[in-house]
Amino acid sequence: MKISILTPTYNRGNLLNKLYNSLLENRKYDLEIEWLIMDDGSEDETKSIVQKYIDESIIDIKYYFQKNQGKMSAINNLVEYSNGDLIIECDSDDFFTNDAFEIITEEYTKIENNKNHITKNDKENNIEKRKIYAMCFLKYNQDNVNMGKEFRKKRTTMFDLYYKEEENGEKALVFYNNIRKQYKYKLEKNEKFVTEARMYNEMDLSGDIICINKPIMICEYQEEGYTNNIINQFKNNPYGYYEYFKEIFNQNMKGITFKKRIYIIKHFILFNYLTKSKNIVKNTKGIYNKLLIILLYIPGNIISSIRFKNTN
Repeated sequence: MKISILTPTYNRGNLLNKLYNSLLENRKYDLEIEWLIMDDGSEDETKSIVQKYIDESIIDIKYYFQKNQGKMSAINNLVEYSNGDLIIECDSDDFFTNDAFEIITEEYTKIENNKNHITKNDKENNIEKRKIYAMCFLKYNQDNVNMGKEFRKKRTTMFDLYYKEEENGEKALVFYNNIRKQYKYKLEKNEKFVTEARMYNEMDLSGDIICINKPIMICEYQEEGYTNNIINQFKNNPYGYYEYFKEIFNQNMKGITFKKRIYIIKHFILFNYLTKSKNIVKNTKGIYNKLLIILLYIPGNIISSIRFKNTN
């Protein structure tokens, strides 16, 4: 089995060593590794640092360069170059646990050995018609603390995980390459970022994830990172977010808590405001959702104008 590790990076050459060493540590397990790096227009020493890794000839490393187009474009391009059976997207400030690839191999083998064992309950829920597109693992921070909650279900979707099963933290996804290559991060109006969840929601419409309560990845957030600058991400990339929240109405929203439904509605109103889009009620599916839009539209716009008054 072969795993493709995809890493987009921008001026973070100094952070790659932890990830590189974690890949070296995982060589003891019986599988092939390829590490594909997309340099998104870095002006630091990223290229020379990666070249040193390549010169060591310990693992298969491929370095690519593109003019600054953003993380999502970088990953889209790397997916095209990947040749592994499985794909893992790993940011430059993340790295793997020492037993990550052993865990991945064991869980993948279990799934493959059991994929033809369809139970009566599976048939009733049409599970046999839905493909598994990824394995979902826990992600820990640098203090060895879970960045969220443990999974409540073994098989689910990313949408249900976050909107129905009350997950609130990051996870590490290991995609099946033959399915992952059928999807891309969709960017709107030359924006450089969109939430990964937009693609996950699209994949959810025909597939499921298998959840495993084991950590395989450690995350160390940086001050200039996407997560720490979420308000700027909203301002600079509103159209992708608007499409994401609009597309949520295509999901099965039965079972979503009132709190989560309000979360969806208020963000839909926010990005409708930022994009100056029209016909917000028309773009909303479901009578209940339309009613909430009507009730919250005016106060939502007032709050949005206050919080984002400096937005062009």
